[in-house]
Amino acid sequence: MSPVPRPEVRPLSAELVIGPVLRRVVGTRATIWVETSAPATVRVFAGPAGGEASTFSAYGHHYAMVVVEGLAPDTATPYEVFVDGARVWPEPESPYPRSVIRTRESDDTGQPVRLVFGSCRETTQHATPRKLPPDALDAFARRLMTGTEPAPDLLVLLGDQVYADIPSPAVKRFLRRRRSHEKHKPANQVVSYEEYTQLYLESWRDPEIRWLLATVPSVMIFDDHEIIDDWNSSVSWRAEVRAEPWWPERISSGLASYWVYQHLGNLDPDQIAADPVYQKVMAAADDATEVLREFGTTVGDPPDPARRFASPRSGERGPEGQEADGAPGYQWSYALDLGRTRLVVLDNRCSRVLDPEHRAMLPPGEWAWFAGLARGDFDHLVVGSSLPWLLPPGIHHLEAWNERLAGSPRPRVAAFAERQRRAFDLEHWAAFQRSFDALAKLFAEVGSSGAASISVLSGDVHHSYVARALFRGRPVATPVHQLTCSPVHNQIQSYMRPVLRLGWWRGPAVAARALARAARVAAPAVRWRRLAGPYFGNAVSTLEHDGRSAHVVIEGTTTAGDLRPVAAVDLTPGAARRPAGR
Repeated sequence: MSPVPRPEVRPLSAELVIGPVLRRVVGTRATIWVETSAPATVRVFAGPAGGEASTFSAYGHHYAMVVVEGLAPDTATPYEVFVDGARVWPEPESPYPRSVIRTRESDDTGQPVRLVFGSCRETTQHATPRKLPPDALDAFARRLMTGTEPAPDLLVLLGDQVYADIPSPAVKRFLRRRRSHEKHKPANQVVSYEEYTQLYLESWRDPEIRWLLATVPSVMIFDDHEIIDDWNSSVSWRAEVRAEPWWPERISSGLASYWVYQHLGNLDPDQIAADPVYQKVMAAADDATEVLREFGTTVGDPPDPARRFASPRSGERGPEGQEADGAPGYQWSYALDLGRTRLVVLDNRCSRVLDPEHRAMLPPGEWAWFAGLARGDFDHLVVGSSLPWLLPPGIHHLEAWNERLAGSPRPRVAAFAERQRRAFDLEHWAAFQRSFDALAKLFAEVGSSGAASISVLSGDVHHSYVARALFRGRPVATPVHQLTCSPVHNQIQSYMRPVLRLGWWRGPAVAARALARAARVAAPAVRWRRLAGPYFGNAVSTLEHDGRSAHVVIEGTTTAGDLRPVAAVDLTPGAARRPAGR
């Protein structure tokens, strides 16, 4: 690769609005995302390595995804960002350390892997009206700045990175100015693309978070609040929300902005270049608004139930750009490998199959894709799922019972169950029993084939815990765990804490199971026990793989805004770590 010539320093013609955000580091390449105030050429330099990209424009905003090439293996290289020849990063007189791009060894199969994960982050303390505990991600960033611990390989954000339906006071003031002419839209909820940009501007320009996102590679997945609470919980929910006059703009803007701000960076450089949406956007670089509007509308529209199972072959195109198996013609789930660790992050929201006869977390074609990757060559399988697979057992059985009643042919029973589903958010894996059991079966198969560990990383439920799965009727040598870390910066209602604690107790769990059995719900394919938690404060967790060993630490925030360990669990007792000195 020919080096990108370093530009002459010039006055600013366009400013950096958000970023840089370091997304993926793959071998000797890295991707860096930015938003600028005007169309521009963005260049990134990391020692002799570099890359450049022209911005694309949509909805009056301007973005670039720069691929940096030529990085040296096993190095940490400071980098600079130039916009039309003017250096915009690092900022002059910044109090923070230089942002660097860290690469792994050329052959990283024996190198440890560190994943930091969490979910559910409202904006920082000054922007929210509630007295929330300190932000765990802010605290983690401050500690990382001290250089007292190794930087993680990846930051995994598992949903509710922004709250479109519960915005901050600052965003509500912005909405009030607009709603004087938009009476048909909800007064205190984000609807348009421009309104979504305010959420990201507010959240990602938090100084510590800005530095962290510029310094640690990150991947992300949505949960419901990126769009709206209870998103795609049932057929009746979907029918009701589609009748709202503001919904088409909400779903189109929410998914288009998610693609721009979050999903695009989940892809590696080759996947970005091959992404059909990215190709269309770059072909319409002067103004890709209509491309993204059409994309958001199409991918957010539910598949036609009449075509849902029209073909057993995943990926065959059907009418209106949908897959023949009923899935929208775009996949939000993705996967990556780090050393001997495979991470597969699943879409738990957009592509759900809601037809009561075939309810599933993923459509058939996407499930086949996931199952194929889960059977691959690795030591550790990590599944990113915004919603926990294993809930407190009492809660699990209530959700399974509720799903059964919601499918009742008796209208009053079904209506009662639907009301309870929405009121108490009964829509996790337990409320998709086919998918819950299918995941258990898949894990049992993978766990019998020599994998060192299987971990499900989740958030959503505003408390943190570790649980071990125990399989019925068959020996599974591989330890399988649910690792839940939530919230990063939020707070559960006080009345829910005793309910969730009771959910782990044997007595209430047995009673809830009896209720589910009375509704003819089959026993789950696994049972599970809690190893740590529940912890109800703001938290961030670290999962480390070293050789065939796996270890997780959950850290909560103190009143002073520091982190303290609240749980540490060896997930693979007796497993070998890599030899010292390798």
